[in-house]
Amino acid sequence: MPVLVMKFGGTSVATLDRIRRAAKRVGVEVAKGYDVIVIVSAMAGKTNELVGWVNETSPLFDAREYDAVVSSGENVTAGLMALTLQEMEVPARSWQGWQVPLRTTSAHGSARIEEIPTDNINRKFAEGMRVAVVAGFQGISPEGRITTLGRGGSDTTAVAFAAAFGAERCDIYTDVDGVYTTDPRICDRARRLDRIAFEEMLELASLGAKVLQTRSVELAMRYKVRLRVLSSFEEQSDTAGTLVCDEEDIMESKVVAGVAHSRDEAKMTLVSVADRPGIAAAIFMPLSEAGVNVDMIVQNIAEEGRTDMTFSCPIDQVKRAEQALSRAKEKGEINFHDLVADTGVAKVSVVGIGMRSHTGVAAKMFKVLSSEGINIKVITTSEIKISVLIDRKYMELAVQALHDAFELEKA
Repeated sequence: MPVLVMKFGGTSVATLDRIRRAAKRVGVEVAKGYDVIVIVSAMAGKTNELVGWVNETSPLFDAREYDAVVSSGENVTAGLMALTLQEMEVPARSWQGWQVPLRTTSAHGSARIEEIPTDNINRKFAEGMRVAVVAGFQGISPEGRITTLGRGGSDTTAVAFAAAFGAERCDIYTDVDGVYTTDPRICDRARRLDRIAFEEMLELASLGAKVLQTRSVELAMRYKVRLRVLSSFEEQSDTAGTLVCDEEDIMESKVVAGVAHSRDEAKMTLVSVADRPGIAAAIFMPLSEAGVNVDMIVQNIAEEGRTDMTFSCPIDQVKRAEQALSRAKEKGEINFHDLVADTGVAKVSVVGIGMRSHTGVAAKMFKVLSSEGINIKVITTSEIKISVLIDRKYMELAVQALHDAFELEKA
């Protein structure tokens, strides 16, 4: 029988009533003739509660025991979902990560999936099981310890299972009914997209869209897993939600597919750094080692033999960046006059695969921002994306103006 993967996020399984509603959706797909693999998250709020207990018990915790504790939320949901399906007379059983086994690296708290053998679950399908309910977010290390996959790990689990089992599709059930042209909380004219290309979704996810986790989209694009994002609170339909698919599966793409934003950004500038070969490596290696996620980078010549280096990073990593660069200065690895942090900025981006074959997108974007009196601090581009840093107070205005200018409300 064909395999379908269905993933239910924390809000979709937050209560027993919601688990029953999710189970009914699974039952509908079983009735259509699918063998179904259900990936579940912990009930909404449960993982944060477990993390809080760990921190309260042991602030300098053993990462292996941290994983043992925080992975338990998914185990509870998996068992409850399997019991609910059994009450509906749907042959189902729960699977923890080690039982599959979902094999991962040993990086506790942020492990990466290495292999998902299909033999155990396929054997049970052959024996009459119709639904395998798998605890998301978790696996087993080469040392035999429970591991967790980090933020958004259940999305990654779902896509990985779809790839391993050659699933017809991977349905991601969330509390939103699809992928929108921008955040509907900011722009009331935002429109749900019927389809979006993997590359566009990957850019939007990395630029601040919260619908799908970046790693899951990367995995889907690599293994050509068709993703469907839909709401567990809307009426069940074969045409609901947004399909994330190959560019070739989209008849005609608009030049710009969406506008993304990230509020929690900071701009950091090293003033008057020696302009010499290797200076960029001397700056960004310490930042990398400190775990600072650098995004936009701009280098300007300040005076002869000196340069200013500007980069952006998440606002909660500013102190880490300051410490890393100060230590590098103390060691004599770099020399700069000053380090200036601007924590009042936001990143706004336009994304679209149609930008490959159309000119003038950047000019139009900059003209729109200029007409609204919005000053651009930093610009970066890729083949299908243009991002700018602006003052945070203008972020919503910029998103709305760009959404209108590119007429994204129109199908």
